[in-house]
Amino acid sequence: MSGLLRSQYGTAVRFAVVDQIRNRMAMVLLIVFVPLWFLVIRAVTTHDMVSFHLRAAGRSISVDGAHLTVITAGLNALTLIVGFMFFAAARREIGFERRLVGAGYPRSVLLLAKFTTLVATAAVVSLYASLVMLFFWWRPVDFGAIYVSFLLASLIYGSFGLMLGVLVQDELEGFFVIIMTSLSDTFLQNPIGNPTANKLVVAFFPSFGSMQFGVDGAFTGSLPWAYTGVSIAWIACLTAATLVIFAWKTRSPGIKRLSQHVIPA
Repeated sequence: MSGLLRSQYGTAVRFAVVDQIRNRMAMVLLIVFVPLWFLVIRAVTTHDMVSFHLRAAGRSISVDGAHLTVITAGLNALTLIVGFMFFAAARREIGFERRLVGAGYPRSVLLLAKFTTLVATAAVVSLYASLVMLFFWWRPVDFGAIYVSFLLASLIYGSFGLMLGVLVQDELEGFFVIIMTSLSDTFLQNPIGNPTANKLVVAFFPSFGSMQFGVDGAFTGSLPWAYTGVSIAWIACLTAATLVIFAWKTRSPGIKRLSQHVIPA
């Protein structure tokens, strides 16, 4: 990367980070909503044992229903918050970024800055949620599996939020899609609320890989790394879609027509 590109990348990252820090509503949701959501979910669930087939383990397991629901609650909270954060940021920035591209700023640099900020934000937010979860279940077999699970889900929905932010015109549309996708995704994978959670169709849901990894690690201590590939595939597909949509949204036909008049054939 040349000196100019490094400078442009650094400026874009700083701009994206400052924009997230200024999002006070997201900070409130993170700090207040996450522990409150854990508290509510924990208050309405019991310690009854739940038996179900865990694909990552390749066998049926029996686990504490309250602890299983705590993992689901964490995934639900993070997918909503991180999805909202990056959807709102992408919508705020798209107009300014369109002007930057028109002035010669590389699209690849702008997108790389967005995803750098996403990775950093997801890492911090997931760590916070994982630590808060310990107040409601302090003895998972592998705490690291919980963190990785939360991180992967955050990255998926952060990427999803970015894609929607550069795609949809109306804010309400984006929020509705994120809410319904997150709720359907996490709810249908919990065998307590959905007796058919073992159906093959669930494997095509965005947080399937992260859910399997977290549950297997937290209850059995096994780390099914192959399931992280499922999450990474989702992140890659959403990133590619964002790149295509962003390039289309920031195209500058006016500049192209002007160059045709200025530059001789």
